[in-house]
Amino acid sequence: MEGLEAYDYFLPPEQIAQEGAEPRDAARMLVVYREGPFRVEHQRVRDLPEFLRPGDVLVFNESKVIPARLLARKPTGGRVEILLVRERAPGLWEALLGPARKAPPGTRLLLLSPEDLSPVAGLEAEVVGVERDGVRLLRFQGDLLAHLEAVGEVPLPPYIRARVPLERYQTVYARRPGSVAAPTAGLHFTPELLERLRGMGVELRFLTLHVGPGTFRPVKEDPERHEMHPEPYEIPEETAEAIRRAKAEGRRVLAVGTTVVRALESAYREGEGIVAGEGETRLFIRPPYAFKVIDGLFTNFHLPRSTLLMLVAAFLGRERTLKAYRIAVAEGYRFYSLGDAMLIL
Repeated sequence: MEGLEAYDYFLPPEQIAQEGAEPRDAARMLVVYREGPFRVEHQRVRDLPEFLRPGDVLVFNESKVIPARLLARKPTGGRVEILLVRERAPGLWEALLGPARKAPPGTRLLLLSPEDLSPVAGLEAEVVGVERDGVRLLRFQGDLLAHLEAVGEVPLPPYIRARVPLERYQTVYARRPGSVAAPTAGLHFTPELLERLRGMGVELRFLTLHVGPGTFRPVKEDPERHEMHPEPYEIPEETAEAIRRAKAEGRRVLAVGTTVVRALESAYREGEGIVAGEGETRLFIRPPYAFKVIDGLFTNFHLPRSTLLMLVAAFLGRERTLKAYRIAVAEGYRFYSLGDAMLIL
């Protein structure tokens, strides 16, 4: 296993995308092949059907981003920022607070309107516990989900300085609320592109993995010691069955995004294939890793030294991955959440 420096690369700051392509499938797509001599092709996302076959199974994450960044005030007047992580039970949420040290168990938090910072009537929370990694348990009084659109903001990654509307930081097929960050590979798809894929005989299947704030967490030490935040996932029976059938018949399964890869690989059982149902994953995919399910990956360009880049390197090979990234930088591709795409076959 290589050290952290083995997953570094140079990226000019001006190539960090601050807005998504319009239309979405106009984004560039670098096609890279896993086998044979190294080669790439420069295409657009709208050209994706040319690289797929009838019978391929394309799997998407239909998790929906929630406006998970909240502002609150203690009765004493101190301001606290809340980043929701996930709902553990009705009204009980795991959250990250800043500054956390000033919000011990028993602290009441009055939620504020982001417009004028006035308290929202009937909506407050109490810190009821402290978990590992500094995660707080908050019990909300009032219907948080009903007010979330009004009181919450999108917790964009720190490298995006522009204001991005929630609907643009959402996939067109998002259906199940729960993510604090978008499964960004899916941001490239339009309803028209999805219909073209269906029309040519590609099976479109869906699962849910709610992306947690750990997606922003850099690897700061030896990757062997890095721990992933747990993320819940659910795989419907029809998706599991479609994948099992495709694998048995020798058809390809392709993942749209690293979240789909982690969910599928976590749900695989030797001798059974993909097992449907709910689960929780801390799976950290990095070289060397033997993939059990996917045959192709559609993904974005990821941060240096990130767990996502390591996942791509495990699938494509580290040398090919970094060579492809160097080409993408030289050719002016746009990087990260709102940037261009990469298709690995």
